Amino acid sequence: MSSSTSLDRVALLTGGDNDFEEGKGRWWRRVLDWEEANNQVFLSLPMIVCNVSYFSITLISVMFAGHLGELELAGATLANSWASVTGFAFMLGLSGALETLCGQGFGAQLYRKLGLYLQASYIISCFFPIIISILWIYTEPIFILLHQDPQISKIAALYMKDLILGLFAYAFVQNILRFLQTQSIVTSLVWFSVLSLGIHFGIVYTLINQTSLGFKGASLAASISLWISFLLLATYVGFAKKLKQTWEGLSSESFGYILTNLKVALPSAAMVCLEDWAFELLVLLAGLMPNSEIAISLISMCTRVSNELGAGNPNKAKNAMVVTLKLSIILTLALVLALAFAHNVWAGFFSDSSLIKNKFASMVSLLVISVPLDSFQGIL
Repeated sequence: MSSSTSLDRVALLTGGDNDFEEGKGRWWRRVLDWEEANNQVFLSLPMIVCNVSYFSITLISVMFAGHLGELELAGATLANSWASVTGFAFMLGLSGALETLCGQGFGAQLYRKLGLYLQASYIISCFFPIIISILWIYTEPIFILLHQDPQISKIAALYMKDLILGLFAYAFVQNILRFLQTQSIVTSLVWFSVLSLGIHFGIVYTLINQTSLGFKGASLAASISLWISFLLLATYVGFAKKLKQTWEGLSSESFGYILTNLKVALPSAAMVCLEDWAFELLVLLAGLMPNSEIAISLISMCTRVSNELGAGNPNKAKNAMVVTLKLSIILTLALVLALAFAHNVWAGFFSDSSLIKNKFASMVSLLVISVPLDSFQGIL
């Protein structure tokens, strides 16, 4: 007994192969290294909550619009997908430059540079949305050119125009998120993201149901909520004591870092766009099908639910890939079961139409295949 105890102590102290071999003898460690899994969950869970919360702002607007009718649901989902393809995905990719630049600056203890990089990203984020906004203004003729249904194209264009202001705010929000993440400031981000999502529920409900705006209130609410999100984060950056070293206020010196930022931002944006376009192209193709109102609604619902659930795995954890893969399998299994046995609940978030719910149920089997593939590709 004492010999065995001594060996255990040596294994724990060395942390080498003996520990691994000893762990292999325990069935629960063969299934999953719980210590490693615990580390990965605590690492990734806050950012999952944060990212899903901000992503859900535009998604919830689509859900509320969907309960106004099938045409409204089709128009909102088509507009949201077009906005993602041409705007949100691109701005998200541009903000990825801060992950590299601020991460390196923070690691090298060049704290002042982080604030300058952030300001350079702000400047870039003011320029590109202007170009994208011009494209969004001509949404209806573009959709007609792409052979989308004229009625859906018209209502989608209406949705897009009120989302233009939100694009600027979304870009600013993503910049601040990257700026704070590279400094390992996560807990505050979670609270701000959840607060913003809660505020959005109240705004979108009020504008759609308590005013004469109706359908227009959905996209307008998303824009307002995104600006509130930005103002909350900007106020935090400006007044948080822990950020005094990295944020010293506005400086004209930041203009000198624009080119440096663009060299990293543009390739990052290209990668994000290519990944996102693969999903959103399905929504545009659905508009070419018979009963385009139903088809667009269904394809968009499947795409959104698949992305939402597939993104909810700890695929960005920095530890052992094997544990990450096992965690992903466990979580994906739970999500697949939720889709298989509660598909009417998911469809009900978007529409009250029994036809849409029944059609969605017939497509769940394909979605069940999509979710695991979307989860695993993030790890690989």
